[in-house]
Amino acid sequence: MWLATGHPSGPVSDSETNDSENFPWDEIVTSPLQRCRQFAEKLAARTGLPVSVEPAWREIDYGEWEGLPLPEWRRLAAAQFQAFRHDPAALHPPGGESFTGFRDRILDAWSCLLQRSEGRRILLITHGGVMRVILPTVLGMPLNRTGVLEIPFACLSRVAVSGTQDQRQARLLGHNISSPAPVAAIALPSDNGPEIPGSPGNH
Repeated sequence: MWLATGHPSGPVSDSETNDSENFPWDEIVTSPLQRCRQFAEKLAARTGLPVSVEPAWREIDYGEWEGLPLPEWRRLAAAQFQAFRHDPAALHPPGGESFTGFRDRILDAWSCLLQRSEGRRILLITHGGVMRVILPTVLGMPLNRTGVLEIPFACLSRVAVSGTQDQRQARLLGHNISSPAPVAAIALPSDNGPEIPGSPGNH
């Protein structure tokens, strides 16, 4: 399984999908937001892989903060993010999605994806905020202490999945190990078969 982060809007170049063809998958799962969906659809067209657009993998809804210039967003969000360090429930953008609701949505989707990953190589194209839920979960880190994780564009991570169908487990094999395209990606191979919140508008 691969997780990829991209902007919610904007075109994807041919070179991005050409570079990504160096990695084999069995299927593609993508966020419905434009940047991710377009990348997934172009890659699927080149490889013939099936692609599934799944709303659960969209980025957190920043509500009134969405699209703000970064300095203004930092000013408006500063108090909530400071409180977030002590209580994840403190982060709730006005008119948007609470962090706890976002977290629960992503972890539910992650659990479902782990269940279907056995013996399959899945490319999941999603967002930076999503990766800041999944990677700390795999590592056993608090979700409000992810500032130590660098998740740039074109970040590639690998996670191995093992265990029974009733009890799937994931472990991080590598992080930021390659830069095939301006999206962040997680490679999630299964042991039982073949390998298989950023700021508003930034991922």
